[in-house]
Amino acid sequence: MPIPAQFLPSPLPAEPLSLAAVWLQEATRRRDQPNPNAMVLATADSTGQPSARVVLCKDIVVDPGYVSFYTNYLSHKGSELAANPRAAIVMHWDHLHRQVRIEGHVVRAPETDSDEYFSTRPWQRRIGAWASAQSQPVESRDELEAAVVAVAHRFGTPVPGPEDRSSDVEFRIPRPDHWGGYRVYATAVELWVEGESRIHDRARWTRTLAPGAHGVPGAPQPWSVARLQP
Repeated sequence: MPIPAQFLPSPLPAEPLSLAAVWLQEATRRRDQPNPNAMVLATADSTGQPSARVVLCKDIVVDPGYVSFYTNYLSHKGSELAANPRAAIVMHWDHLHRQVRIEGHVVRAPETDSDEYFSTRPWQRRIGAWASAQSQPVESRDELEAAVVAVAHRFGTPVPGPEDRSSDVEFRIPRPDHWGGYRVYATAVELWVEGESRIHDRARWTRTLAPGAHGVPGAPQPWSVARLQP
């Protein structure tokens, strides 16, 4: 059941990600939709051509302020992020009357983080990460399924499928180098609450990220915030 809209606090908080994280936690707890952590991730190539797709948010880290997700580094989005490490994110929850928009600078997560998360995935999905050359052409479904069979044989697992009954069995499958995490370090965050007669409640926070080593942002500047008209 939808809950009544609860507008943004007044005065507005000094930083937005704590509230965004609370919203995500509430959406996850309520499970009004199958994937409450689903988010649209928009990227662009070196020419500015945009593209968007849905991925799963794995965490909102308030300090230093980033959102994490995992994918194939050689995918279309991975190629775009290598050429243009900027992204925009949207999370929308109809039943909660809320939306979060985030823009920011993208870097790869540390390998230790990617290794740790990959080890928690069901072994069937780890097989899939090895078998799929994500975003690349494939001749047929048969060719893709043959790749899955080959990887399963390589790691000594059953072939994943509807007849598989090995969900509780653990298999040692390491993370492939082409798969891992990204962090979107937020430079702008907009929080939106649906209002009656389309008189919504909106606020936008912005900040500057100092340059850091190896492309990882350094110490961020304090957030600036403004309430916006709907």
